[in-house]
Order: sequence, then C-alpha cells, then structure tokens
Amino acid sequence: MARRGRAEKGSTSMHIGLVGLGKMGGNMRSRLRDKGIEVTGYDPNPDVTDVASLAALVEALPSPKVVWVMVPSGKITRDTVANLAPLLGDGDLVIDGGNSKWTDDEVNAKLLAERGTGYLDCGVSGGVWGKDNGYGLMAGGSKHHVELAMPIFDALRPEGPREEGFVHAGGVGAGHYSKMVHNGIEYGLMHAYAEGYELLEAKGIIHDVPAVFKAWTRGTVVRSWLLDLMVRALEEDPKLDNIRGYAQDSGEGRWTLEQAIENAVPMPVLAAALFARFASRQEDSPSIKAVAALRNQFGGHAVTQAGPTSGTGSTNG
Repeated sequence: MARRGRAEKGSTSMHIGLVGLGKMGGNMRSRLRDKGIEVTGYDPNPDVTDVASLAALVEALPSPKVVWVMVPSGKITRDTVANLAPLLGDGDLVIDGGNSKWTDDEVNAKLLAERGTGYLDCGVSGGVWGKDNGYGLMAGGSKHHVELAMPIFDALRPEGPREEGFVHAGGVGAGHYSKMVHNGIEYGLMHAYAEGYELLEAKGIIHDVPAVFKAWTRGTVVRSWLLDLMVRALEEDPKLDNIRGYAQDSGEGRWTLEQAIENAVPMPVLAAALFARFASRQEDSPSIKAVAALRNQFGGHAVTQAGPTSGTGSTNG
C-alpha cells in the first residue's frame, strides 16, 4: 500500500481526499503535493492507494472535509458520491473532477445537500501532460464552495493569470457543461487536422508530410497545442502505420450534439467529426453497401462483391 505523503515543496496549506488514482488522478495527486496541498488518496488498487477504504480516507481528513472524486463518469461516479454521502456532513465538500454528464450534477448536489455537504463540478482538461503543465479547470457551484476549494484550483491550474486557466462558469452543472462543449470543439479541431493529413498524404507532390505539419507550428493561424501533439505523433510514426484507423468517443461529443439539437444551434463540424468516428468502427459500412447497390440499380455501376471476385457493369454517368 502506498504511503500518504505531504508536499515536498512549500508549506501545507490544505489537506484533501482524492478518490481515483489512475492516470489523471495519480498525476493530480503528485502535482497537488508538489504545490503544497496534503493529499490522502484512495483507490481500489492497493499498489497506489494511501488508505484502505473511503471511510478511512474521510477519517483522515480535517474539517471541513474536502474530497475530490476522479473516477470514470457515469455509474461509478454516481456510486462513489452516494457512498461518500453518509460519511460526510455539514460544511464538507465533494468535487467531481471527472467527465460526468452535467445532468448528473444536480442529482449529486441534491443528495449531498441532505446532509449539509456542498458540491462542485469541475471540468478538467490537460490529460497526461497536466502534471507538469497544469490543468485547465471549469468549475460549477456556489461562490462559497469555489472559494473554499480555490487553493486546490490554484495548485492544479497552469502558471500565470488565474483567469487563463480557471473559470467559475456558473451554478451546479456549469463546469461539466463547459467541459462538454470544450470537448465538442476538440472533436472538430482534431478532425480538421486529420483530414488535412489525409489529403497531404494522398497527393504525391508532398514529399514530407510530417515536416509540413511541423512548419505550421510557428507563425501560422492554425498553430495550437493539438497541432504540436500531431507533430509529435508523426515524428514517432511518420505514416501512422502502427495505429489502426479506429476512434472511440467518450460521450462528451454526443452530449454536445444533443444540446445543439435541443437549443437549435447548428454544429455541422462536430456532427461530421462524431459521425466519422462512428464510421471508423465499421469493418464494412452498411450505408455504403446500400449506396453501391443503388448506384448499380439506377445506373448499372460496378459493385465490388463480398467474395473474392468483383462485379461488372456499366461505368456511365
């Protein structure tokens, strides 16, 4: 079992509990400790946890007790909050830093409020790089609870002006709603770079596609951290030969598109990027099969047979 540690730099200004010590949670524990926050972490994995149970974690904390939840969204997060509720009380605070759907936040907040416990939702961006670079943070909840947690937010966010790495976006749910839209934008940006990559590769006139992307990283209007990461990926694997053309989605893109429809906001870029991910998972697209069948029916266009032979037909029109 891992040992509970204090910060190695600076004085300890706060002591919090952290539930979930995976890639993100583990890195956040390290950054918080390095920035002067004492952290007691709990995880079912005995190799990384500081305590043996949620109850032990809560017992180790001073009052008011602050617990940051960093576990997968959905049922796991809801169950964690429900399990924490009877262990906490008046004046305590739970922060959900995972990628929960914003509609879950009101339910969680209401459950905790029955015992006088506060709730904040916090969208977190930064991935595996956040440990060193800091995390972009979007918080939802009351001003009082945000102020209580501000030493945590200041420790996690990037260096520089607070407003360039942290926002109190609004009431409960606003943090995760902001992060949802952030991820929807991310879908579109990534797919734009991906389409550009494919077109550059398709045209024989381009001799060094990775070099073209690298040349865009300074001075151009398309430069960004995502572009920097694209260059890094191409330097490691110039033709992306070691990666299968299959992309999952973690939910936020779908939720953003649902909200776009509900609020009559046109988001064709996100829709195209999301649907492209769906298409990537199909070994043999049923819709393209239907298109091929229709082209064959109305114009006699050739179709490719499912077996080893190819069909024949007219190539007119």
